[in-house]
Amino acid sequence: MNNIALTIQQRAGIERIVHWFRHETHQQQVARIFGYAGCGKTTLLRYIINELGLEPMTPGGLGGVLFAAFTGKAVHVMTQKGTPAQTIHSLIYRTSEATPEEIERTTEELSALERDLPRMGPGERAFAEAQIAQLKLRLDHIHEPQFVLNPQSDLRDADLLVLDEVSMVGADMAQDLLAFGKPILVLGDPGQLPPVKGTGVFIQAVPDVMLTEVHRQAADSPILRLATMARQGHDIPFGAFDDQVWKMSRHQGDPAQMLQGGQVICGTHAMRRRLNTAMKNAAGFEADYPTGAGEKIICLRNRHDLGLINGMFLTLTDVQAHPHNDRAFRASVQAEDGTCVAGAQEFWRGEFDDHVRFDPERHRREWKACRRLIQSSWGYAITCHKAQGSQFPTVIVVDEGFGHTAEERNRWLYTAITRAERGLLILS
Repeated sequence: MNNIALTIQQRAGIERIVHWFRHETHQQQVARIFGYAGCGKTTLLRYIINELGLEPMTPGGLGGVLFAAFTGKAVHVMTQKGTPAQTIHSLIYRTSEATPEEIERTTEELSALERDLPRMGPGERAFAEAQIAQLKLRLDHIHEPQFVLNPQSDLRDADLLVLDEVSMVGADMAQDLLAFGKPILVLGDPGQLPPVKGTGVFIQAVPDVMLTEVHRQAADSPILRLATMARQGHDIPFGAFDDQVWKMSRHQGDPAQMLQGGQVICGTHAMRRRLNTAMKNAAGFEADYPTGAGEKIICLRNRHDLGLINGMFLTLTDVQAHPHNDRAFRASVQAEDGTCVAGAQEFWRGEFDDHVRFDPERHRREWKACRRLIQSSWGYAITCHKAQGSQFPTVIVVDEGFGHTAEERNRWLYTAITRAERGLLILS
């Protein structure tokens, strides 16, 4: 271990978690380490694992510690930093897909109800309308793989599971993780955004360790100062905080200049589409679909068979129309780590069409066309939810007032700001 001068708070945290693992897991399955940005959660974890004498568990092995996170991009970051991690989905679930017969049966049932609806009486019609709403909801997601708990998961033989970015784990997934009966150590930042649907279950309880002291190395960071202001609900003034951290008016955010400023993060998908269109046009890419000439593309769904991760930026070359599917195009793919995917791969056009004219029914209508295709989009701008688990050297936060409540807005802005490593521009 590197000789890092631990604070009294950090030493107490190590002792607490070591004691929990050795003496309390039979009565307390989950231990929690919470801390805001810059407080050293990762440093504390390294000391704890070393103190416990645990080694990373090998696939199919017996005993050891497993590391996991909600998003593939967070796992990618952890792995790059030397922690062999995997997504929670890949750790505890296997996929189950609806059969073509089930999809056809559901579609026919919906069509029959819609066809007969005009001839129904008031009472019968109300019940049929409820059935129609349920069937439409089912069809909205029937083409997507369903995750089923995997009883053969490596977790059943592990000594400890460590979960990072735990604010994104909802109730159903938390229950599935607990079902394996293994000790779980969770790391979270209570200031970050909760899952898109529901609340972050693990982050709701009182932590066993709460880190509040910012590391000396990070204490002078203007990014962390602004993040703390955002988390506490204070207004961030306009102006320069150092030569790399600024807040300016959104009217000064020219798309051509934003192209040179780092990763753009915004609140809503509508704003994401507007920014992507403006920025790609400013870069000289006016085509509705990628041409492979240097456009910024992001993967929207995991494709583990190809080594592609949700949130990973892609470089495409040799882009061509698909010879048999007008809702697809073909291209050669290089991932952001430089890995090339062998052969020409097939991409769905739908997300790119939505940048021209958004259609909320497109995905449900075209599920057959896009089921086996790579789903991607322009990556010049991404939402803050998509950015969770990632960090970028420089970030441009387009603050359009996201959030229905003050607390939600504070969490959004704090999460967006803490995606920046060195440079930050807030456009408000």
